[in-house]
Amino acid sequence: MAVIAVIDYDMGNLHSVCKALEKAGATPKVTSSPKDLEKAMAIVLPGVGSFDPAMQSLRARGLIEPIKNIIHSGKPFLGICLGMQILFESSEEGVENGLGIIPGKVRRFRPSQEIRIPHMGWNQLEITQARSLLWEHLPPQPWVYFVHSFYVDPVDKKVNAATVTHGSQTVTAAVAYDNVTAVQFHPEKSSNVGLQILSNFVSQVREKIAV
Repeated sequence: MAVIAVIDYDMGNLHSVCKALEKAGATPKVTSSPKDLEKAMAIVLPGVGSFDPAMQSLRARGLIEPIKNIIHSGKPFLGICLGMQILFESSEEGVENGLGIIPGKVRRFRPSQEIRIPHMGWNQLEITQARSLLWEHLPPQPWVYFVHSFYVDPVDKKVNAATVTHGSQTVTAAVAYDNVTAVQFHPEKSSNVGLQILSNFVSQVREKIAV
């Protein structure tokens, strides 16, 4: 079984993420211990809430440098929602520095009469990395579930794995490069499509172990 560490920093619905990972064939281990993260085969960083409290919570638990080191080691990593945003350098939501794993900034949706903020509900992805293993066995424009008022804006658009259009704004919905994968939507709330995405991640973990 693929043992995947799910980072506990009081900023996410860990129960639903773990249940989804179990259905995807993994053995999730909820932890805030750097030693557990080092032992795990892969890491999932979920998140619901605000940027600054998330970074403050990670810092209080001594997790910032361990997370950076584990990502740089090449271990498979998946960020979900806020767990994606804090991979970036900074956010318009707050003043804290992010993890700085991905160059770029988290930006606020521009208010307008044509959109609701937060962007909440089902929306279709536009796949921009067609060969990414993340999208295996999925339709060309899969529906997934979003809840967010901010979006990531990477400096290097080549890391974009998918985009989503909300009103007139098309923004990054997923990034993927090397061992790092992150999604703005909630795969654990995205029915069969979300379960398939998590299953694809688990498959990547198993392939990594087998090498």
